[in-house]
Amino acid sequence: MGNIVLRNVHKAFGATTIIPDIDLDIADGEFVVFVGPSGCGKSTLLRLIAGLEDTTSGQIMIDGRDVTDEAPAKRKLAMVFQSYALYPHMTVAKNIAFPLKMAGESPEVIDRKVKDAARVLNLTNYLERRPGQLSGGQRQRVAIGRAIVRQPSAFLFDEPLSNLDAALRGTMRLEISELHQQLKTTMIYVTHDQVEAMTMADKIVVLNAGNIEQVGSPMELYQTPKNLFVAGFIGSPKMNFVEGAAAGKHGAATVGIRPEHIAISTTSGDWKGKVGVAEHLGSDTFVHVHTDDYGTINVRADGDVSVRHGDTVYLTPDARRLHRFGPDGKALG
Repeated sequence: MGNIVLRNVHKAFGATTIIPDIDLDIADGEFVVFVGPSGCGKSTLLRLIAGLEDTTSGQIMIDGRDVTDEAPAKRKLAMVFQSYALYPHMTVAKNIAFPLKMAGESPEVIDRKVKDAARVLNLTNYLERRPGQLSGGQRQRVAIGRAIVRQPSAFLFDEPLSNLDAALRGTMRLEISELHQQLKTTMIYVTHDQVEAMTMADKIVVLNAGNIEQVGSPMELYQTPKNLFVAGFIGSPKMNFVEGAAAGKHGAATVGIRPEHIAISTTSGDWKGKVGVAEHLGSDTFVHVHTDDYGTINVRADGDVSVRHGDTVYLTPDARRLHRFGPDGKALG
């Protein structure tokens, strides 16, 4: 079981509040991602759940048990950090076995659990190697293996892929998602990368300055953001925002439209502008169009779109996909 409940959880350092009162429910087996900009409190919240930070006030419950004041070792949680924190003089097998050895497990149980974890993580052929002989992705899998053998109620990941290059991050995203499907264990994953959040999560928790801005599935946050912050943070490239008279025509203080919901033409359309930078990515091209009335609008077009710097183009936003926001930044119905 891995049901985690937070009620009025508050964290402050002296007079400085890091996490205001937060309520959050994480169901058993869910893959939940905490996402937000640097300094938003996502790692602090994870450390509060893990017991690595003391809770100023509020209650943390795991499987119905109040663990607010319990030591980390008693919470049956396993944490995987940004740094692999492996013992360089130990083999892969001994690194994975270390928590079992410290717990006093028998050699037979240790051997079985290490081999089981290695099989799940495709590390069987590397058990006698040392960390220095492994790639970054393999070392991260060893760190995950060390967590798996503990059979925790939940896994806590604190930006585990940020030290890897872009290609390896993509591979490891898939591997961790596949691992979740195999183990069916609750996972809480912290990242500042909203692409990781969108591709991995069952449920995303968007944090901003310690506050929970919105909780929902990736597509819920993409399709129905509750406010300007979530609308601008979720989605890549970012949503375009138009203010002033143009937004007033739609009864809003701000109107948002995603780059993929704008048609671009060289002959006709609603908004006239000139092409600035065009970023060709193969399957897609991101075209930055400078308009007089709406500022710079980013458009996601087909990879073979034939526009060049300085070309006059016309944009037509999909009226069904417009997002309207009031003066307070909240979404309008």
